[in-house]
Amino acid sequence: MTASSGGATEGGPTAATSARASIRVQRRIEWSDTDASGAYHNSAVFAFMEAAETALLERLGMVEEIYGRHPRVRIEADFLRPLWFRDLVDVTLSVAEVGRTSVAYDVEMARAGDPCVRGRLVAVLLDRIGGTPVPWSDEHRRLLLGSGPQAPELLVTG
Repeated sequence: MTASSGGATEGGPTAATSARASIRVQRRIEWSDTDASGAYHNSAVFAFMEAAETALLERLGMVEEIYGRHPRVRIEADFLRPLWFRDLVDVTLSVAEVGRTSVAYDVEMARAGDPCVRGRLVAVLLDRIGGTPVPWSDEHRRLLLGSGPQAPELLVTG
C-alpha cells in the first residue's frame, strides 16, 4: 500500500472531497469469545473486524466478486478496555487508504460509546485465490473511496 502525504491517496480523491466507505455492525460478546475470566479473548476482536469488513463489502456490492481473493496481510489492535460476556459491541470499520492493490481499514470497537479496541486491518486484492496482487479497478476504487457510511447492521435499534 502506498501511504500518501498531503492528504490524497494514490489515484483517489482527498479525504476533504469524498466520504470513504464505512459501516457499523453490532455484535454480542458470546461465551465462545471469552476466556476463563469472562472477559473477551483477544482473538475475538479479529473475527469482529472481519465480520464488519464482510458487511461493508456486501453493502458495496463487491463481496461476491472479491471475497476469497482478498486476504488480510496485516491486523493490529490496541486493547483499551475489557469487554465482557453478553456486552453489546459497536464495531465501526472505515476505509482509511486504498493503495494500488491493497486497502486499509480503521476499526473501533465500543461499548455504550466508550472505545474498547482500536485497530487496523490491511487486505490485498489477488487475481485468484492464492494468486498474485492486482490493482483495484476504477469502480472498486470509487466505491471504497466515495460511498460514505453504509446502512448499519444492528442487533438492537435505538
